[in-house]
Amino acid sequence: MNWTTDFIHEIGSRAPALPLLQGQRLSALTSFRIGGEAALVALPQNARELDALLRAAQQKEVRVVMLGAGTNVLAPDAGLDALVISTRERMTEISVQPGHCLQALCGVSLAALAARAQELGLTGLEFAHGIPGTVGGALMMNAGAYGGEIADVAVCAKVRMPDGMIRTLSRDEMEFSYRRSVFQTLGGVILEATFALRPGDSAEILRTMQQLRAKRIASQPLEYPSAGSTFKRPESGYAAQMIERAGLKGAAIGGAQVSPKHAGFIINRGGATAADVRALMALVQMRVESTCGCRLEPEVLFL
Repeated sequence: MNWTTDFIHEIGSRAPALPLLQGQRLSALTSFRIGGEAALVALPQNARELDALLRAAQQKEVRVVMLGAGTNVLAPDAGLDALVISTRERMTEISVQPGHCLQALCGVSLAALAARAQELGLTGLEFAHGIPGTVGGALMMNAGAYGGEIADVAVCAKVRMPDGMIRTLSRDEMEFSYRRSVFQTLGGVILEATFALRPGDSAEILRTMQQLRAKRIASQPLEYPSAGSTFKRPESGYAAQMIERAGLKGAAIGGAQVSPKHAGFIINRGGATAADVRALMALVQMRVESTCGCRLEPEVLFL
């Protein structure tokens, strides 16, 4: 991690107001509340500061890890010798565009975006209100819930490509499918996205969001840290049902546990390590495959 001093000096000359943090634990940046120290954490406010970070990292051959809300990831116990760019603190601008559209920077939370739409009487984002992620992560994973997904409303996204050029991708070019998009292989960094909504009744939109929120609270273990659904939905059936059938609901390794409330979630019930989570995930995959003949695919990303 001896590169950090030179890197901080370099960024100070390019973007002097950009916050750079040393000694920050990844457990504070991820919803699992797991992970050791990051060598350096940067909090850009706009595309210019983000570009300065990425150019400096490329020149100095520093690994970059992009984080939004950190809700779908598992960070290593040993930490990361990397530049972690966290967008959720400062890249949070939402603007209203013609044609009932909202434009949001990559660090905007889905809850804030849905709330803004509701204030404006725009429908289409109610499903997203309870998803604990940001715009960037939602596009990356095509986040969805309760019959809706980002692919339904995203019309274009602005992306910084690895060569520094800015591209605007259309809905078709984003190649959405179940929990997938082109961004998982494109190699660029999502800067912002535009969402096309429809006029609706603000009070009715709010009621729908409240109903979905209540349903989420009743069925999911939101009282414990987790990364959301641990495994992707299999082609036939549901991961949670298969895990229950394998007799693993409530099973634990160290501080990690298959939630007794919803077997599709592995939770941090206190003091869990990344090693605990990975061992429990491996146990679930092995038992479900032997019981149901299905190999569950992780939805959680390993940093």
